[in-house]
Amino acid sequence: MSAPVLHKLLSAIISPLGTSLLLGLCALAVGLVASTPQRRRLSGIVASCSLAWLWLWSTPLASEALRGHIESQAGPRNLVDVPVAPVVVVLGGGISGPRPPLRSTPDLGASADRMWHAARLYHAGKATKLLLSGGVVRTGDGSEAEAMKRFLLDLGVPSSDMWLEQSSDNTRSNAQRTADLLHAKGIHEITLVTSALHMPRANKEFEAVGLKVQPAPTDFEIIDMPFDLLRIVPDTAALHGTARAFKEWLGLLMTTPRTST
Repeated sequence: MSAPVLHKLLSAIISPLGTSLLLGLCALAVGLVASTPQRRRLSGIVASCSLAWLWLWSTPLASEALRGHIESQAGPRNLVDVPVAPVVVVLGGGISGPRPPLRSTPDLGASADRMWHAARLYHAGKATKLLLSGGVVRTGDGSEAEAMKRFLLDLGVPSSDMWLEQSSDNTRSNAQRTADLLHAKGIHEITLVTSALHMPRANKEFEAVGLKVQPAPTDFEIIDMPFDLLRIVPDTAALHGTARAFKEWLGLLMTTPRTST
């Protein structure tokens, strides 16, 4: 089994919904074969734990605390604090290509801040080149890198200052393919742009292939919010946010040093 497939499978299993379903199945199995009051009680305890676990990570309060902890490790939040580097590497994941006739232009996703932030860094003189990393995805025609370039042209970045990496399909291959391109050009230091929640894992992946990384995170999700009772009420958006945070945590554990080819 390949590492990307294993990572996706493990991410699904350890997500709050995945672990809750597993616990629920265990409770059902114990209940079906229960022949004593003790086993029936055990079945009820496991079922209760399953519901409690799912409820906890479905609340905005718990989900935001977890995501906020990860984002606090992402790097500088202000443009002025990002040093100059030879190139800014921008990771895909925030845009899909066009697909005529239903969609004639790229579709900006929730992580499109990455491109906007990259354009700001370029215009602020933080780098003279942008490397756009993202391969072909099912949600549009062409590569993410091509779609990002099209958007960045509209943001005033000239085509001559953008390099494209169009064969990667996950964060690990983003890092590997990018390192191959940059090492061939004699470049070993980058400014990395991705979402704050994704940055700790992405940073580690790029360092694992021998690049010196200056993080420039964007797309911060968590802000200070006053407490109210709705923050302990289960919410589907909070559950999705927790699942993404668990995925990043798992990815950090699975990242190991490698060398570029």
